[in-house]
Amino acid sequence: MKNKALLAASLLLLPLTACGGNAAAGDDGSTVTVTVGYQSKTINTVTAGTLLRSLGYFEKQLNALHDGHTYKVAWQDYATGAPITAQMTAGKIDIGSMGDFPLLINAARGKQLGSPTHLVSVTGYNLRGGLNTIVTAPGSKLTSLKDLKGKKVSTSIGSAADGTLVRALQRAGIDPEKGIEKLNQQPAVGASALTAGSADALSQFVAWPGLLAYQGKAKALYDGAQLDLPTFHGVTAREDFAKKRPAVLEAFLKAQAEATDYLNDHPVDAAEKVAKATGLPAEVVYLYNGAHGISTFDPAVKPQLVSALKDDVSVLKAAKLTGDVDVDSFVDDQYVKKALGSSYAKRLASAPPPAASEVWPKGATRTQTFKTPAELLGYVAKHRDGIRAAYVPDTTTGTLWFADKAVWVADGDQVLPFVAPETAQAYITAHGGARVITYDDALGRAA
Repeated sequence: MKNKALLAASLLLLPLTACGGNAAAGDDGSTVTVTVGYQSKTINTVTAGTLLRSLGYFEKQLNALHDGHTYKVAWQDYATGAPITAQMTAGKIDIGSMGDFPLLINAARGKQLGSPTHLVSVTGYNLRGGLNTIVTAPGSKLTSLKDLKGKKVSTSIGSAADGTLVRALQRAGIDPEKGIEKLNQQPAVGASALTAGSADALSQFVAWPGLLAYQGKAKALYDGAQLDLPTFHGVTAREDFAKKRPAVLEAFLKAQAEATDYLNDHPVDAAEKVAKATGLPAEVVYLYNGAHGISTFDPAVKPQLVSALKDDVSVLKAAKLTGDVDVDSFVDDQYVKKALGSSYAKRLASAPPPAASEVWPKGATRTQTFKTPAELLGYVAKHRDGIRAAYVPDTTTGTLWFADKAVWVADGDQVLPFVAPETAQAYITAHGGARVITYDDALGRAA
């Protein structure tokens, strides 16, 4: 078992195929190449990756330095955070973005290999854990986590989604190592395995669960927000790079803040830009990155996220993927504080927007927000052919989901949406007379 765990840990560091960019960071006379590792399809990192790249803000900030150097940015795209860590510890990537669990592995590997790294900012977060979801095939008879006992579950070991799976199984009374057959697979491979029937369930991070649900290839089994534990993605930088070129790192963080503001001010346009760059449907991008999406974007390193990172260490230690990690020494917010100046305190104190129902009409450049899911249903019922996407928040967790993929419950005159059958059933158990109804029934009631 120990050897298997060590093998799994080593596999996390195998490089994947990168898209574009220079293979190594460094100086060439007066030219300085800054290499940024990012995950284009992990869309709650877009303010430090896909969206930032498309907007060109980092390059503009570098051009404004006027320090005698010519700067070039080499963007390297990966499927997960593990290969970014491998390249960072080899001195080939200066700045990278990844999820909370990979960040801890990044910290551990950097220290272990004498190339320390630091968490310097946050990209997207969800204070309840809604960024990760466990899904099953559309025709699956599985309705709760307890049904996973003895089943094949695909995830990426060491990822934030794996952390959600481990904790969720533990709460359900299932040993995460012996109670299921865990398949260690990249997200795309796991998605194919679920479709092919060689995996009974898939636990993954954004945007895979939403994408598969949108495509009709999966349905939600477990909403990560049921854990009520923060999940986030962040930016990590090599310590030697940060010390040698603090102005460059600050330029990156200023650009990230600009990209964050752009996303928050223009959520539909930002979703379209990310969709164009990644090939993901804009409707899926908006589910996570929209005005009331699952992910909230803010570069500030919030205390509750640091606390969550400390709690995550025990999960990785139990899986023998890391030893102790000194989170306090890993977190270094001095650069983002300097980059954002007086605005940092305001960002640090900001809170996620309240959950709301939204409709994205066809041909529209703005969405329409509704006070209740019932009001949204009433609108959709009258404009069925004019809807590009409709989103509703889970009644108990607040996690946004596609209205036509949600589990709907009728409780008297109320119609209430849920992401997963387990949360819907919990509500029904606590409210006599409540029952599950179809989406069409929900629309009929609203009409």
